[in-house]
Amino acid sequence: MAHHEILGPQARPTLGYWIPLSIQHVFAMFGATILVPLLTGLDPATALFTAGTGTLIYILCTGARVPAFLGSSFAFIPPLISITAAYGDIRYALGGAVAAGIFYCLVGLIIRFAGTRWLDKALPPVVIGSVIVVIGLNLAPTAMSMAMNDSEGNYSLVMFSIATVTLAVTVGANIFLKGFFSTIPILIGLLAGYLFTLLMGFNFPAYRIIDFNIVKEAPWFGLPQFAVPKFSLVPIITFIIVSLATICEHLGDTLVTSKVVGQDFYKNPGLHRTLAGDGLATAWAAFWGGPPNTTYGENIGVMAITKVYSVWVIGGAAVVAVILSMFRKFGALIQTIPTPVMGGISMLLFGIIASSGLRTIVESGVDYKDKRNLTISSVIFVIGIGGGKLAFDITKDLRFELAGVALATVVGIILNLIFPAGRGTIKDK
Repeated sequence: MAHHEILGPQARPTLGYWIPLSIQHVFAMFGATILVPLLTGLDPATALFTAGTGTLIYILCTGARVPAFLGSSFAFIPPLISITAAYGDIRYALGGAVAAGIFYCLVGLIIRFAGTRWLDKALPPVVIGSVIVVIGLNLAPTAMSMAMNDSEGNYSLVMFSIATVTLAVTVGANIFLKGFFSTIPILIGLLAGYLFTLLMGFNFPAYRIIDFNIVKEAPWFGLPQFAVPKFSLVPIITFIIVSLATICEHLGDTLVTSKVVGQDFYKNPGLHRTLAGDGLATAWAAFWGGPPNTTYGENIGVMAITKVYSVWVIGGAAVVAVILSMFRKFGALIQTIPTPVMGGISMLLFGIIASSGLRTIVESGVDYKDKRNLTISSVIFVIGIGGGKLAFDITKDLRFELAGVALATVVGIILNLIFPAGRGTIKDK
């Protein structure tokens, strides 16, 4: 596509460009958006439906000024899995996610009246960057078990070979391909891993892990599987605490989008509106049985490469996602994607999340000669990656638990507020 002029957020491309540009955004978010429901036991079709409709809600909330696609949030994978395990019902986790969305809106409201100065105090780059690193590395064991283990959880060289091929093609596509193909490395890797598994399956029984029966049995069209949330105190508190980390992620994504597009979205339409859009989209998604939403780094990447920042293109992608969610045979086909293929892609995706945390730290010039910064990052890393946990029983049936990313975020904020700034280094202005 030799369409190199910059398309600003308000620009509307001609239909001939609009459709392929929108479809490209769907491909960019696709792997990650369906990965979350596949990992947590939700319906991938519902995730597509809530990502599309959630993005449209976000566009409305931000006055169609911010080009951001919203898809399934990785940060909420640990609480989705742990609460489902503890309660035996994913609907309690969905209830927590609805509460987290409402909490976003409340934070947005506070920012609307209090401004953003206090946020810089509570969450400087050293905390935000370290927490984002933890979010990515926390998911590393999930990626590796998907990449290496069979359905019984035992190590399998066959699975690892599939994951390795997938990862190699994804990385190669990301680095070496040019033009349109350079923006869809995840899709290319996914297809390569899938084809590799299929072709090997013809010759080696161990590789016969793709089962097309669910595609045969699926109807052509139908509604996604909707689920109604249930509410309980511990899941609500857990999700609200995790949402402190995803609010950090939101601040980072909005800042990166501002830099890519060349407009300050913190000021116009304002952080309170981007947060409210994200929160309403998350509450809406969980209300229908989809995973919580978040602004997507993959799509920011597509914009950075293509220089197409049009909100119309993003809106088009949202509509395509909703249409795909109703096409049931397609949804069933997605579910035949072998776990190690997803594992291979996750090795890159989760790593990219961690690396974007490092980028936040590097670009904001955090000085690690300063013992204060070194201490804050060190403690956040060990608590977050080592599986730190603060847990106690409130009543016989009610257990409070603050673990992993959430605990690391809280400790990071506290350390940052306790330690005086600029010990032994130049103070920030």
